[in-house]
This record gives sequence, C-alpha cells and structure tokens, in this order.
Amino acid sequence: MINKKFVEKLKKEYAESGSERRQIGSLANVVLYESKRIIFALHRGELKPAEAKFKEVEGILAKLEKNFGSVRIYQEGSYKAAVEEYAEAKMLYLVLSGQKLDAIKGLKLNYETYLGGICDLIGELVRVATNQAAAGKFERVKEIKETVNEIMAQLVDFDLTGYLRTKYDQARGHLRKIEQMDYEIRLRK
Repeated sequence: MINKKFVEKLKKEYAESGSERRQIGSLANVVLYESKRIIFALHRGELKPAEAKFKEVEGILAKLEKNFGSVRIYQEGSYKAAVEEYAEAKMLYLVLSGQKLDAIKGLKLNYETYLGGICDLIGELVRVATNQAAAGKFERVKEIKETVNEIMAQLVDFDLTGYLRTKYDQARGHLRKIEQMDYEIRLRK
C-alpha cells in the first residue's frame, strides 16, 4: 500500500533535520546568552570587552550560516531569537559608541531581525537613560531621548504587523517613558 523506500527516505530526512535543529539550537543558545552578556557589559560602559565578545558571537553566526545556509537557520526559532538579540546588542553598541545604525557587515540578517533588534534597542536606551539620570547626567538623558525620537521617527513609516507590531508597540511605550523622564528632569531644573 505504501512505498517503503519513500518512507525510509522521509525517516532519513526527518532524522537529519532533527540533528540540524539540535546543532543550530545549541549554538543559537550560546549566541543568545553571549549577546545578553554584551548588552549588560555595554550598560556598565565596558565597550572594549563587548567588542571582543562580538567577535566570538559573529564567529558562531558565520559558522552557522556556512554550515547550514541562511535559509535553513532562519527556519529555527532558537536562531531567530538569538540573532535578534545579537542585532539588538550590536545596535546598542553602535549608538553608545557614537556610530550610525547601519547594516551589520559580514552576516546575512533579514529585515525582521533588524527591525526586532531596533525596536528592542529603544528599551535598552531607556535603561541607559534611567541609569544616567540616577547618576545626575541629565544632558545625556536628553541626548538619548533625541536618539530614541530619531529612531522612532523612522520606525513609524513601517506598517508593522504581527510579531513586529508588538515589538513596535513596546518601543512606543519606552518612548513615552523617556519623554516622561525628560519632562520630570526639566520640571526640577
């Protein structure tokens, strides 16, 4: 009734896919963990150690891309989450080191990765601003608010839906927080 060679072929493909998924997931977890550590280092002002960690993470991402191809790795949720966290960390680094937000060279990241990372970046910038306000560095809060406004002005042009719409709405909430922070600082002056 059923072709046994066909079933054997399906079993083999299924087993290979599972093996690939585990390999991708394992390395993606390292990328996710290290990207979070980079973000925390950046919050502490540790740009040089973050740069070293970026090289490590980018090496893993390049290895995944080389071994499995960009189409295959983007089929895995663990990879998507990890690479988005990496993009968020890289964008935070660019902003804090005074560079422009731009495409990350050497890696094939899709638009969802960039947009998700940039939306999450807003929350990290608000966290930086909060720490700066607590340290009495009120001018830095104003600078960060201007950066957030500039980024949000670009994001508003996208008609984001689904997952990215949720990220965008969270970014808008963070924008309100930094606007409120800036307002309260100005009232106290």
